[in-house]
Amino acid sequence: MTLPTVQTSQYSVRKIFDMALGAVVMGTVGTMIGLLTTLGTLLVAASIGIVLGVVVGIFGGRRFLTSIVVGTLLGGALAWALAGPERISFGAGAGAAMGGFLGVQLSMLLDMWAERKGQASPEDPQR
Repeated sequence: MTLPTVQTSQYSVRKIFDMALGAVVMGTVGTMIGLLTTLGTLLVAASIGIVLGVVVGIFGGRRFLTSIVVGTLLGGALAWALAGPERISFGAGAGAAMGGFLGVQLSMLLDMWAERKGQASPEDPQR
C-alpha cells in the first residue's frame, strides 16, 4: 500500500500556519471546556477543538482566530479587574465568544468594503 503523493504547492506556509494556529486556539478552548468535566470528556473536547481549528485554518480563518484570542485576553483582564482572579475563566470564555462573533462581523464588513471599493474604482484612463 502506497501513500498518495502530495504536491508541495498544495499547502502553502501561510495555510499550514493558519491550520496550526487554529489547532492551538480551538484545542485550547476545547481543553478549557473539558477541564470543567471528567478526563474522558476532556480528551473528546480537546480533540474536537483541534479538528475544528484545523478546519477553520484550512478555510483561512486567521482574522476569526485572532479575534478569539484578543477577546479571550480582554475578557479575562476585564473580569480580573472587576470581579477578581477567581472569575478570570468566566470573563475569558465570554470574551472569546464575543471576540469570535465580532471577528466574523468585522471580516464580513471588511470584505464588503473591499468589494465596493473594487467596483467603484474608475476604468483604466489610458484606454
